Amino acid sequence: MRITRVTIVKEKAKPESNINDLLMLFGESLGLFSIRDKDKSCYRIFITLIKALKMKVELTSDELAAQTGLTRGTVIHHLNRLMAAGIVVNYKNKYFIEYENLKSLVASLRVGMNTLLDDLSGVAEKIDDTLNL
Repeated sequence: MRITRVTIVKEKAKPESNINDLLMLFGESLGLFSIRDKDKSCYRIFITLIKALKMKVELTSDELAAQTGLTRGTVIHHLNRLMAAGIVVNYKNKYFIEYENLKSLVASLRVGMNTLLDDLSGVAEKIDDTLNL
């Protein structure tokens, strides 16, 4: 499991959601896109990486910058965030989504969350015992 830091945000799909709305919902639910990202840079990079996943190709930061119309610095900034979340991998200066598809990403998140919650439950039990709660 590579997921290291993801913020889960409860979002709901609108009944009339199209694929772009669903992709935005998916990324927002994982806390990937921030309010400060006015030009939706991270979203654009994420979409480009999803397309690359579909075509089974890996992209350099320069290729991502060219395809998204963003500066390489902006691309690198967002790639670092996506890598910190464990969603994107860098291998030999190529970036890609590590998972076969988004469903397998969610499955990995589920395993990671269950492990985290199990560990946290053990800590909570020790605290409760120590404090006689």
